[in-house]
Amino acid sequence: MALRQTAYGLVGVLPALNRALDRRADREFPFPKPPEVQMAMLSLVESRDGITVLEAAGILLMKPSNASTLVSQMVKAGLLRREQDALDKRVWHLHVTEETRVRLRDVEDLYCGYVVAGLNALDEDERAALAQALPALRSLARQVHPNIH
Repeated sequence: MALRQTAYGLVGVLPALNRALDRRADREFPFPKPPEVQMAMLSLVESRDGITVLEAAGILLMKPSNASTLVSQMVKAGLLRREQDALDKRVWHLHVTEETRVRLRDVEDLYCGYVVAGLNALDEDERAALAQALPALRSLARQVHPNIH
């Protein structure tokens, strides 16, 4: 029973925290925020520079054709750039553009600022508990989806 309560608690609180960060950033960030699927692709490509469209589709649980369409839209919008593989011309490697990299850092800094402010409002024991939970949360994420980085 305790595991189920923990699961329900995590399923409720983690998306709520993410939504709260998103809503606040939407109001304060000076540029339009891309849709969630684009943000997921940008985050993945930034963390795995040179990833292929097919690899990204697998990690993001997308159909390859949908991932390809999404990437084409993002390339056209200047968010990503594609480089053709030197050996296999059917394969494209993905990279975030420099402007996108800067904006991603800006959003990350904004989110971290919100969380730091929230952490500062907690007592020392609560902050320590959250810090100690991070490795377990990462392991849980990998158990739920092995391709999580």
